Amino acid sequence: MNRILVVDDDKDILELVKTTLELNHYLVDIAENPAGLNKDNLTQYDLIILDIMMPEIDGLTFCQEIRPLVDCPIVFLTAKSQETDIVLGLGYGADDYISKPFGIEELLARVSAHLRRERRDHHSKLVSGDIQFDLSSKEVKVEQAILDLTKSEYEICDCLLKHRGQVFSKEQLYEELYGYDERGMPSAIAEHIKNIRAKFRDYGQEPIKTVWGIGYKWE
Repeated sequence: MNRILVVDDDKDILELVKTTLELNHYLVDIAENPAGLNKDNLTQYDLIILDIMMPEIDGLTFCQEIRPLVDCPIVFLTAKSQETDIVLGLGYGADDYISKPFGIEELLARVSAHLRRERRDHHSKLVSGDIQFDLSSKEVKVEQAILDLTKSEYEICDCLLKHRGQVFSKEQLYEELYGYDERGMPSAIAEHIKNIRAKFRDYGQEPIKTVWGIGYKWE
């Protein structure tokens, strides 16, 4: 059974999310303040849902602190007005965000999609020039150096390389990664692509091309 941590200073949202997830057979721990959490225990979670605006330690800071320690997806809860914070959060290693107010079905779909993605089992390698994908360990190497990609960044590269030459819109990539179509969130894809390109550029590689007005492809 998957274990999920939810961190939000709003008690009503905490109880709503906890009750909803538990009714759908998830194990759920909640916290109002990330400062009180033992970071050594965070590896037990399969997913972390994190509010951005919290009084003592904000979600962005906490995400940045724990990303090197945990391998699970991190999903932000955020208000529509916090788009700048969303961009920062994705850069810090968050995988996705859910805008408040959100519906129960959207929450469950998002959680299920991320956990389903985590259960995928790969046992081979893909090669593109000097770039090598280990699909078992989910590592990308450029000239034998391991590229420091977040989970979502890796999955985007994995999808584009497996469909080399095919153009994907932001919406198509989002649906390919998470298993459903959510029109409000594909803007996260553009930020992930920007971060991916910067990391490849450090090694003189630019495998992802923009097809203007349409989307992205791996060349």
